Amino acid sequence: MIFRMESVNLVYDIGKEAETYALKDINLSLDGDRFIGIMGPSGSGKSSLLYALAGFKIPTSGKVYYKDINYNKIPPSESADIRRRDFGFIFQRHFLIEYLTVLENVLVPINDDSREAKEKAVSILDNLGLAHFASKKPYQLSGGQRQRVAIARALIGDPKVIFADEPTAALDSTGAVEVMKFIESYKKDKMIIVVTHDHSILKNANYVINMFDGAIASIGKSRGGI
Repeated sequence: MIFRMESVNLVYDIGKEAETYALKDINLSLDGDRFIGIMGPSGSGKSSLLYALAGFKIPTSGKVYYKDINYNKIPPSESADIRRRDFGFIFQRHFLIEYLTVLENVLVPINDDSREAKEKAVSILDNLGLAHFASKKPYQLSGGQRQRVAIARALIGDPKVIFADEPTAALDSTGAVEVMKFIESYKKDKMIIVVTHDHSILKNANYVINMFDGAIASIGKSRGGI
């Protein structure tokens, strides 16, 4: 089993009059090399679920496991090492470093500027249609181009799990399809977990987790999924 959640609750403003349940009694098991979507209305707990799976958010109660590792039982530094080694992240905002070039931004997670690393980075950028921007700075790119650089950065370390929170939000429909096709090409040997409002980018998902009010409302195969 890659991920397991047992009776997970994530509560904000504990002890105050208006406690907020970001996650409510979540029980979930995820295994295998799969493409998994997480959908739901704003405030439904989609991103909170993703962040809990990645170890960014430690639950108020319950347990979250990555493989056999309980996030509650390890220090923050070990959790950070897991994310650095095994996970790749694509956020709604690109979070690129403005004073670095596109190529340098892609290499940041692996802290390696060897020729081999640069060739690998350029290859990924090329697949995303960005190789000719390698020497540019982020401010010289469009919003969609910056997001694709962020995707290349997430892939450079050959992560076992790719977490994507609204990865196509800055792209037009054509760009979104192209980027998702590229991300999906990795599902044969990785787990891909995508949070989105756009059901169309999940048409090839193996499963879609539907969230509502902090709880899992349903889990089912996507229309057109495998």
